[in-house]
Amino acid sequence: MIVKKVGVVSVAKIYAEISASVGVLIGLGFALASMVGAGLAENSEISMFGPMLGVGAVIVLPIFYGCMGFVGGAIGAALYNVFAAMVGGVQIDVEQG
Repeated sequence: MIVKKVGVVSVAKIYAEISASVGVLIGLGFALASMVGAGLAENSEISMFGPMLGVGAVIVLPIFYGCMGFVGGAIGAALYNVFAAMVGGVQIDVEQG
């Protein structure tokens, strides 16, 4: 079996989901780091921005990573289709079970 063409939007959606999941993990890391930083801060004005930064990272980073993953997946799938037309695609061995 040879994959000669892939659906650009379907590949882009998969890339978006994977990238958004990575964004959640990175956002949680930022949230944890900001909570620790807020706990260590001596100035109360600075310490109140740490939790807001963490919550913002958990919300914003998955959206940003998801959008960038969608764009990157679409570009990658379109390029695959162009090059697969020139060289023949990727060969995959499949067993029916």
